[in-house]
Amino acid sequence: MRGMRNILVTGGAGFIGSNFVHYMLEKYPDYRVVVLDKLTYAGNLDNLRDLEQEPRYHFVHGDICDIERVEQVMREYAIDTIVNFAAESHVDRSLMEPGAFIQTDVVGPDVLLESARKFGVERYHQVSTDEVYGEILEGRARETDRLHTRSPYSASKAGGDLMCLAYFTSFGVPVTITRGSNNIGPYQYPEKVVPLFITNAIDDIPLPVYGDGSQMRDYQYVLDHCEGIDVVLHRGQPGEIYNLGTGVEVCNLYMAQLILQLLGKPQSLIRFVADRPGHDRRYALDCSKIQSLGWRSRHTFEEALEKTVRWYVDNPWWWRKIKSGEHYRAYYARQYGSRLQE
Repeated sequence: MRGMRNILVTGGAGFIGSNFVHYMLEKYPDYRVVVLDKLTYAGNLDNLRDLEQEPRYHFVHGDICDIERVEQVMREYAIDTIVNFAAESHVDRSLMEPGAFIQTDVVGPDVLLESARKFGVERYHQVSTDEVYGEILEGRARETDRLHTRSPYSASKAGGDLMCLAYFTSFGVPVTITRGSNNIGPYQYPEKVVPLFITNAIDDIPLPVYGDGSQMRDYQYVLDHCEGIDVVLHRGQPGEIYNLGTGVEVCNLYMAQLILQLLGKPQSLIRFVADRPGHDRRYALDCSKIQSLGWRSRHTFEEALEKTVRWYVDNPWWWRKIKSGEHYRAYYARQYGSRLQE
């Protein structure tokens, strides 16, 4: 990776993307990072505001589906590496508006891959999800397992992954893919379950737990995930996929109970509500492949959750204006209003 110097981070104003931008600029003093973000509801320049005076950081407002905009950025900043975080990424929203997910998660990577081919990039990295494997009731998903998508979100992410592999096979574009488990940490949009529960609990609002709360998830701290992407970016083999997670699953009910415990709130705030359609019962990853490159998650679930809770307690300026906004309130009412009434 001798030519890696100018990195295009798409979706870099979002949750994982913004954490990755901070991580890379801190670790690599010779790298320049260009963020391309459409600034949809989950893209937030507050996530990057402490970098405004950093000369190695540049922000460009734009859509990854706009090929002219993408190529302009590639030329202007002499981009040699693309890391694609840009995605519609919430299962609940995908059940409401599946078409938007196809556009961003399939068409978007195709535009980026075509630009990667045209400009001869050093590496194209696709940030994907463990949800493409579907629910794993027994054992753990390996990178070679068949895909079994069960929501418009996971299907769209699988489509993006397959486009990456096709460009590697057909055109020799040096792609790598990581499929990460659920991330938690700073700057996660508060409609996602962990920040939703934390911020609701802070304000003594009920925590809407789907079904019986026994769904199993692997929650990893976002900076552990960023470090894993970094390892694959520099040491991963082109054309390969790498799972990223802790290898430890916890049930959603335990997650909710621990949040309340950390905040000193009563367990009576938990409210069981009607489950969402096709809700996967369990995700579990075999991470031995990335571990062979020397990466392991640094945080236990309890450590990651405690850090995350502390950040939301300390940064109400960030999330209160989001939760008080019309867009968030309309989504919350649509998603949970009738469920909570039942």
